[in-house]
Amino acid sequence: MILIIDDDIAVCASLSLLLKQNGFKSIKANGREEALEYLKEKPIVAVLLDMNFSMETSGEDGLAMLQQIKKSRPLLPVILMTGWGSIKLAVEGMKLGAADFINKPWDNDHLMRALRTALDLSTEEDSPGAMNRKKLNDKYGFENIVGEDPRLLDILQTIARVAGTDASVLIIGESGTGKELIAEAIHQNSSRRNKPFVKVNLGGISASLFESEMFGHKRGAFTDARNDRVGRFELADKGTIFLDEIGDLDLNSQVKLLRVLQDRKYEVLGDSRTRAVDFRVVCATNRDLREMIVAGNFREDLYYRINLIIIRLPPLRERAEDIPILANYFLRNLKEIYQRPRLQINNKASNWLKSLSLPGNIRELKNLIERTVLLSEGDDLDIKDFEQHLEVQRLSNAPKTLPAVGTLSIDEMELSMIRNAMDFHQNNISRVAKALGLSRGTLYRKLEKYHIPYETQN
Repeated sequence: MILIIDDDIAVCASLSLLLKQNGFKSIKANGREEALEYLKEKPIVAVLLDMNFSMETSGEDGLAMLQQIKKSRPLLPVILMTGWGSIKLAVEGMKLGAADFINKPWDNDHLMRALRTALDLSTEEDSPGAMNRKKLNDKYGFENIVGEDPRLLDILQTIARVAGTDASVLIIGESGTGKELIAEAIHQNSSRRNKPFVKVNLGGISASLFESEMFGHKRGAFTDARNDRVGRFELADKGTIFLDEIGDLDLNSQVKLLRVLQDRKYEVLGDSRTRAVDFRVVCATNRDLREMIVAGNFREDLYYRINLIIIRLPPLRERAEDIPILANYFLRNLKEIYQRPRLQINNKASNWLKSLSLPGNIRELKNLIERTVLLSEGDDLDIKDFEQHLEVQRLSNAPKTLPAVGTLSIDEMELSMIRNAMDFHQNNISRVAKALGLSRGTLYRKLEKYHIPYETQN
């Protein structure tokens, strides 16, 4: 039974009818005392709570009611109903334990998906918890997510629990930790698996092109719009959209993204018609979004819209025992690709690999294994085979001539060039950007990407 807490008779009637059409029983309460009585006496499984269910319009009564509900029923899912004027308070409600917040006037399909997601998450606490790695692989197809570290197994358990819901997921981890792989696993184990999985690298989309890329445009919408363009959200309809590097999105674009995430509606550039879209959102970042919120660089309401479930991927150096497992996984693939069935990594080399810091994580390890296989004549790979191909000398001392093919990745070369330019121009951002042929904005994003310290210039 769903408890509706709202003093508006028309709203309660509409919600009751919608819930009945979708197979839910409901009961409505006009005020605090009646709501608390129903919570004690009735088999309530979820609450739809208006932020202003009395004569007050501050939203504080909704927050107070939420706190009382969570005090007596901490696991009971509560969905806040709010107008735009109460969004800030709705974010406060999420901090206090609300499952979601829905804007008024609501979209019926979006509201029901939010309710079902909240109910699914509240009843799926222990479902796959007892599964070992083999059972998880057999049931959910996690074979390409390699490792035995307990934290990785916990992540797989989380994916198993939440993939079947429509919950938004935020994946946090350093570059190269496998965030896209996790996002794909969530999609492949969801009810949307046969629909599109659309990947978007937000770090590669400029602010001026954000609307065109994400929402599409009509021919003639702007000077260079020679043809109609289908946006990423339209491509992701009925499926999953994966927003990578969401921490790189500028504030103006964050507002536009927030609207489509909240309302599931958007407009194509050059077309005044509002379009509805149905998608599940998974986001990823290697940045600390909470620090960005404090600094004023990331919207708090957007953060709470995307982080219903948070998955933190540990860096490879924190699960060193998985390094030999991953190395041999990559080696098995390379044996087939290069037709060298006798390739092996000896025990000394395996233990030595475990001692590496590998700041590029799984991606760096994969490149190291492949580079070593390509450039080593023997099939028994020893420490010395890896050492001569490991780029541990940081690239500020790299020669000005281009390195031999296969010795550096594009990212490593780019990092070297930026560091050399920063040293030569004594960290003068304008001069460095000009020397590298970049805009200041692009240079700042690359400095953040490679964790190169700099001072903001006015």
